[in-house]
Amino acid sequence: MKKQGYKETTIKSKGKRLMRLVKLGVNLLNPESVKEVIAVQGWKDSSKETTVHAYDSFAKWACLKWEKPRYKAVRKLPFIPHEREIDDLIAGCNSKVATFLQIIKETGARAGEVFNLKWTDVDFENRTITITPEKGSNPRIFKFSQKLLGMLESLPKTSERIFSNKSLSSLRRIFERNRSRVANKLGNPRILKISFHTLRHWKATMEYHKTKDILHVMEVLGHRNIKNTLMYTQLVKGKEEDEYVCRVAKTVEQAAELIEAGFDYVCEINGVKLFRKRK
Repeated sequence: MKKQGYKETTIKSKGKRLMRLVKLGVNLLNPESVKEVIAVQGWKDSSKETTVHAYDSFAKWACLKWEKPRYKAVRKLPFIPHEREIDDLIAGCNSKVATFLQIIKETGARAGEVFNLKWTDVDFENRTITITPEKGSNPRIFKFSQKLLGMLESLPKTSERIFSNKSLSSLRRIFERNRSRVANKLGNPRILKISFHTLRHWKATMEYHKTKDILHVMEVLGHRNIKNTLMYTQLVKGKEEDEYVCRVAKTVEQAAELIEAGFDYVCEINGVKLFRKRK
């Protein structure tokens, strides 16, 4: 797989699936044994499908002939949390994890893309961040908020990469511990459903909700196939178009803060500027 250009994370993931089969007593050199064991497990079809793909890679390497069993994951719409829940989670995490989450929230980048970010990808003067793609996506560049600027500046610059953890998996484990603590503290089990990828879904959903431009969302996510983006048209159907949060600004500084927080200018009344943002 490495010679074929697969990512290290993909190789490790498939390796774990194979080890799981071995622990269940499977003889990997016997495809029928593999099929029998997978068939009797109480796993979801999505897990069985992933395991079949992992074994298929092994079978090709071992020159084994086998007919892949048919398991098809049931496609479900992803969980989309409220922005308040995301902000509560970010506020309750340590500085490194919080910064990681804030980057995904503002850019919609994949966790692997954020994990591989280097300090040279950040333009502090112009407040932009350049995303190097993975999984065949397109490169992107994003303007980021004053809040994220402060979070990035507070991190130690002791290595080439922004996040110097040994692996994305180790960072994810730290995140999961932080998440459990925040969910318990706030008494909100919905927070336990938030993952790194959830924030990517949230960003895409909010962008489509705001613009109704699926090509714009496709560009934000770096998708090359619009079929992967169309899901987000479904996720906004339940949202009320007339539900807004309103804020007022009396100074230029207050107006700038609201714009950076995603609020749109509406009008001015009696010298006070009014802004709004969809809930």
